[in-house]
Amino acid sequence: MATQTLNEIFLETLKVERPAAQMYKSGGRWQEVSVEEFGRRVRHLSMALRSMGVKKDDRVAILSENRPEWSQADFAILTANAVSVPIYPTLLAWQIEYILNDSGAVVVIVSNTAQLAKIEEVCGHCPAIRQIILMDPADNLPSNVITLDAALAQGKAVEDEEGTAFFEKSLKERKASDLATIVYTSGTTGNPKGAMLTHGNLTSNVVSSIDPYGLGAGEIALNILPLSHILERTVDFAYFYRGATIAYAEDVTKVADNMQEVRPHYFAAVPRLFEKMQGRILETVAQAPAARQKIFRWALGVAQERLPYVIDQKPMPTGLAWKAAIADRLVFRKIVDRLGGRIKFIISGGAPLSPELAAFFIGAGIEIYEGYGLTETSPVIAANSPAARRIGTVGKPIPGVEVKIAEDGEILTRGPHVMRGYFNNDEATEKAIDSEGWFYTGDIGLIDEDGFLKITDRKKDIIVNAYGKNIAPQPLENLLKTSAYINTPVLLGDRRKFIAALIVPNFERLERDAKKMGLEFASSEEMVAHPRVRAIVQKEIDHFNDQLGRQEQIRKFTLLPRDFSIDEDEITPSLKVKRKNIDKKYRSLIDAMYADEAGEGAAAE
Repeated sequence: MATQTLNEIFLETLKVERPAAQMYKSGGRWQEVSVEEFGRRVRHLSMALRSMGVKKDDRVAILSENRPEWSQADFAILTANAVSVPIYPTLLAWQIEYILNDSGAVVVIVSNTAQLAKIEEVCGHCPAIRQIILMDPADNLPSNVITLDAALAQGKAVEDEEGTAFFEKSLKERKASDLATIVYTSGTTGNPKGAMLTHGNLTSNVVSSIDPYGLGAGEIALNILPLSHILERTVDFAYFYRGATIAYAEDVTKVADNMQEVRPHYFAAVPRLFEKMQGRILETVAQAPAARQKIFRWALGVAQERLPYVIDQKPMPTGLAWKAAIADRLVFRKIVDRLGGRIKFIISGGAPLSPELAAFFIGAGIEIYEGYGLTETSPVIAANSPAARRIGTVGKPIPGVEVKIAEDGEILTRGPHVMRGYFNNDEATEKAIDSEGWFYTGDIGLIDEDGFLKITDRKKDIIVNAYGKNIAPQPLENLLKTSAYINTPVLLGDRRKFIAALIVPNFERLERDAKKMGLEFASSEEMVAHPRVRAIVQKEIDHFNDQLGRQEQIRKFTLLPRDFSIDEDEITPSLKVKRKNIDKKYRSLIDAMYADEAGEGAAAE
């Protein structure tokens, strides 16, 4: 019988032989968690939760950075037949309070004293919480807080007294239709909504999408994205299921070092990681001697030439194969080595991957497969794979998943991956899922003649200018991001006569170029206001405008003195820009760009 529940994935995890189930860095060294130890810790924590009064379908929250205990806690909750509620560790206390109360979580598992302080701040306003479990060791804890070690000891004591029969019976009782987790969408507007995902939702997603990638027992998967993000969590279930060893990156600042240390075979990431990697590569080349720059440009030409053969998995002509081998040795091998040297593939998701960025890395010999989905779809709807790949698309729908395009261009999907609905929010559920089971993604796209799905924009982000012209901002923003001087652009122009942009620049690049021009600045505010700095960015904008239609061209821009941040409520924990919040916060700057709109509008016509 096919695997149908996450509890069954846990059982399969224990059957696959490999050096370790998990790896983590502590005391400057990588430590291993054996499969046996992993299974024991899950079992003991599961039994401890039951002894704490956690019943079937009770909600248990996890507020933690990525670490082995996160996944152990997740499986412990699931095998206790409870429902896990992941919470981004970057959220503020008031945001956490909303999720705890909406979900009705009875237990919260936190990583450290910093996260514990957030819970203690709001605990008085969360009446359902009965127990807090702290992963890190600590002394002098409040009466409602217990360390993870103490909880594990409590579970072992139950096992010593009762045996494991109840645990084994309990985890096998779960059905595909049973609720597994409530994942709160980070949402770009309003309060987050809790997507109810069943065991069948997530398990079908893992089983349906995993085969083409060739995951092998004992291979290393690097865990980078937050486990609160449904993409990382689902691919981690796949890693466990196929016997990979999951190595948990220390934090985002140590990812490059960790890649060198564990030499992963695969990982999942958002496009922002690839943008930064490409930026560093191009920066290094820009400072190299002219001869090396010439070799790099030649290698890029070879990469473009061999790209179609790589995509279609066809042998290259002999001459091209020789050139590709030389390009690999002189240039591209160094890029592969930055990722540890043995990368088989990378999964890209969470945001659109620009075709130019995909072509750069794939042409360099790094297999990146872009997929598409949402929290509400567990998450994968479609994905590129070794068997079928097309740059500029998100691949074909995975087996068992239906996709169609509505009359207005919105992507609809139906199948075992679609959530049960939003927790405590029937109204939102009815808007998202129709009577025939079609989920409305909110994305605009098309399906090409070969069945590949292409995303063109978010439906709610579409800019309708003063002349009724629909303009999709995301493709234009992705184009702007290819500039070495632009980090994060946000296009504006809804009901306006022309397109403008707020731009977070690449401060390091601008500062370096400014020094070459003999300019020094006391602050980033002073830098972005300087005419010569603005002229650098204007030149980039002019270059892109030459590639755009008149109404898509960017006629005004404002450089911001800092990047958007989660703390300022400008981006979500998954790094999506909160456009409405940006529009409100920077209203005065935006209005200033449109102050002489009448004159500019005439030019736009």
